[in-house]
Amino acid sequence: KEEAKASITYSYKHGFSGFAAMLTEDQAEDLAELPEVISITPNQKHELMTTRSWDFLGLKNEPPSELLQRSNYGEDIIIGIIDTGIWPESKSFHDHGYDAIPSRWKGVCQLGEAWGLSNCSRKIIGARYYAAGLDKANFKKNYMSALDNNGHGTHTASTAAGVVVEGVNLHGLGAGVARGGATRARLAVYKVGWEEGGAGGSYLATAAVLAALDDAIHDGVDILSLSLGVDENSFGALHAVQNGITVVYAGGNRGPRPQVLYNTAPWVITVAASKIDRSFPTAITLGNKQTLVGQSLYYKLKNNTESRFESLVNGGNCSREALNGTSINEKVVLCIELTFGLIGRIFEDVFAGVIQGGASGLIFAFYTTDVLLSTEDCKGIACVFVDNEIGYQVATYIGSERLPTVKIEPASSITGNQVPAPKVAIFSSRGPSIKYPTVLKPDIAAPGVNILAAKEDAYVFNSGTSMAAPHVAGVVALLKALHPHWSHAALKSAIVTTASTKDEYDTPILAEALPRKVADPFDYGGGNINPIGAADPGLIYDIDPKDYNKFFACQIKKYEICNITTLPAYHLNLPSISIPDLRHPINVRRAVTNVGEVDAVYQSSIESPLGVKMTIEPPVLVFNASKKVHAFKICITPLWKVQGGYTFGSLTWYNEHHTARIPIAVRITIQDFYADVA
Repeated sequence: KEEAKASITYSYKHGFSGFAAMLTEDQAEDLAELPEVISITPNQKHELMTTRSWDFLGLKNEPPSELLQRSNYGEDIIIGIIDTGIWPESKSFHDHGYDAIPSRWKGVCQLGEAWGLSNCSRKIIGARYYAAGLDKANFKKNYMSALDNNGHGTHTASTAAGVVVEGVNLHGLGAGVARGGATRARLAVYKVGWEEGGAGGSYLATAAVLAALDDAIHDGVDILSLSLGVDENSFGALHAVQNGITVVYAGGNRGPRPQVLYNTAPWVITVAASKIDRSFPTAITLGNKQTLVGQSLYYKLKNNTESRFESLVNGGNCSREALNGTSINEKVVLCIELTFGLIGRIFEDVFAGVIQGGASGLIFAFYTTDVLLSTEDCKGIACVFVDNEIGYQVATYIGSERLPTVKIEPASSITGNQVPAPKVAIFSSRGPSIKYPTVLKPDIAAPGVNILAAKEDAYVFNSGTSMAAPHVAGVVALLKALHPHWSHAALKSAIVTTASTKDEYDTPILAEALPRKVADPFDYGGGNINPIGAADPGLIYDIDPKDYNKFFACQIKKYEICNITTLPAYHLNLPSISIPDLRHPINVRRAVTNVGEVDAVYQSSIESPLGVKMTIEPPVLVFNASKKVHAFKICITPLWKVQGGYTFGSLTWYNEHHTARIPIAVRITIQDFYADVA
């Protein structure tokens, strides 16, 4: 009994019944044979998803937007951050002017290394950490507490609910006011991410995330924001949703390839990353006085002198082979990458060779990256990204000069409609969902590129769907404060159906890809988040949380947790439709609830996917005091007999005050298990 108790790391009891334990394979197999045990799954490791943005979304602080005023900045909504912890001393988390902690809060302030009771406050009202399974050899690399020594969790928490901090910038870049979306919301911190092994290594386990979800249900959070790549905890997230919690997940950073989304269960909000209307132009002056412009987060360190001309060399693709025999010490190196792969991996290889060679700067020509690096990221040198056209011009200059030189100026910041936005970031993972193809994912896009937010006592830029997810969590907090009785499904519906599909110039939003293209629902779901519209959507697609059980049989099994039942999930009342195998006419039913004016009439507008005919019955919905919910039927008919790809359309309900649009994805097929690879 003593050994059995000692082996248990977590006990799950608030959302579902279960436990995590350190077992040998034989012990696990023996345990699985017991009639009381439904199933066993091995613990798995996962990864983290890594100022201007709120103004860009229409939530201006000075003067305050109407939504911020009406929601009182999300006051007393409790946002749970499941991440790498938090840095409580950051200015973004002070609790000046906050009232007492809401009486419904049942959480704890768990003490630990460098974390005392004073580190919890009326802003950070709860803190827990989950270190079971972390190798003791890595304890010294971490604070054994909710304190964040990675920075990821602090960044996401301040993005969602950080208070107003004036005069924030990174060495002059991105200067302005740093704040979260819901500045009056409370924060509850659940630390599940740990430093492990070498530089950049992290330990993030399924068992810990499930334990955090289970505790969050008990503690009484309203929203959970998870910037994590954990696809196996849809089971725990379902229980959170069925207990009234809105769960927001990052969609992953493996774009622009399709079918690489994380966290695609229909009961969570899966978030893609988009770009905002800000850029960081960096002047590159060649020795012939020609000035070209790249982008970077390059700034001068305190001990650096003014910019000057330096020797410039062409390093080809800057692989070890290409740099072999080329002297790059104290020279600026041009690196040209004509292939496309994971930018992080490519740049890591390039950067290692350039730094080891003692280069004084790097001009990196690449198709597009969306991720910029600061001077500190680049070990004190300038790392400027340019496109291949500019890279070619620099290479041509180098080839024409006996002693080519270049001068790189520090970056500047430009915001506003000079920068077309939003666009879907190239790294943002794309649909369709492999696990749940009858559920259209992602749900929504939100700012996730070069976001300036807190890290320890400073502020840094980070990019990723990790940064996009807390933007959505912050918006949900405002909506929850404004509409306290709305369900999770209603909140999600309001966000999806009011999203923007056009940019500031009323042209279709683009998605960075190969090549750049008009965005479709597999890039951004309903579109780019529109908080003002979501506050007053007119109609919502609501779901009783119990209905998920009709479509998904959830139990913990090896490699799979929630399986689709025989009832296709496109019949679930989601604010989207995805049909991966259309072969004959089908009817899809939906119902909408009126949350706008009591007496209202809505017309329908259909944009049929290519190769598909769609009709709707009835085409007009009339609402009044006695008729608040209307059901309708969409008949979807294939016009072709072909093994096709996905095409996209939409259904919009509209009147003079509101527009509620849902995205639709359809693939016509004629065979099962047809691999679309040749």
